[in-house]
Amino acid sequence: MPKERQKVSALIITHNEIGYIEKCIESVEFADEIIVVDSYSTDGTFEFLKAHPKVKVIQHPFSNFTLQKSFTLKQATNDWVLFLDADEVVSEKLKAEITETVNSGTDISAFWFYRKFMFANKPLNFSGWQTDKNYRLFRKSKANFSDKKIVHETLDVIGKSSILKEKLTHYCYKSFEDYKSKMLKYGRLKAKEDFYRENRYNLLSLVFKPLWKFFNHYIIRLGILDGKKGVVICYLNALGDLERYRELKKLEKKNELAYYLVMP
Repeated sequence: MPKERQKVSALIITHNEIGYIEKCIESVEFADEIIVVDSYSTDGTFEFLKAHPKVKVIQHPFSNFTLQKSFTLKQATNDWVLFLDADEVVSEKLKAEITETVNSGTDISAFWFYRKFMFANKPLNFSGWQTDKNYRLFRKSKANFSDKKIVHETLDVIGKSSILKEKLTHYCYKSFEDYKSKMLKYGRLKAKEDFYRENRYNLLSLVFKPLWKFFNHYIIRLGILDGKKGVVICYLNALGDLERYRELKKLEKKNELAYYLVMP
């Protein structure tokens, strides 16, 4: 008997992604359902999604990436899930590999994707991301997002994992201000992670962690070979680390003040 065709749910979370979400949606129209959870975009993203005949869009407030993605995962009606960021695009070759993989009878629970990074529509080949990979295709019944992280969320997988051959295209850099805003946001969320884990602020981390991030990505991870693009990306990534420790210091001071205010 022929194998039953496996259905795939494409899942995406959005906030103000107009100009990028269109390409993302177009690239996953092969999926059996497309579900987008939008955190109240104000740039036309929600209106575009609502008008799209193949998209089911739900608005849901954003607390952190893990909670938002966990909520989105619950909306999928199929076991096989393709979970993308709004600025990622599935190529024709990757579509074919995804379709072949899910219909192969595989006993693999989840698949890593390597990513091809794009800086304003030009490839970014180094700058620390040449070995970057993320879980993007997995069985809903075999995976869930770990509650140990609230940014750069982690997938806990039951069973075996593997890696697909074709790369996912990631339009990581739209503009300087957009990327800067994203790195500062990530830094503040990482600070909350540190605070809840009781990782204490110290001056050495504030000074040396951002410097090390820049040196590591620009020199050791060959960002210098990306030219001006490498300088910009490595600087902004380091800025995210700086914001992380500045925010952690603020959170600790607020906590100390709250403690003294409630003391008898």
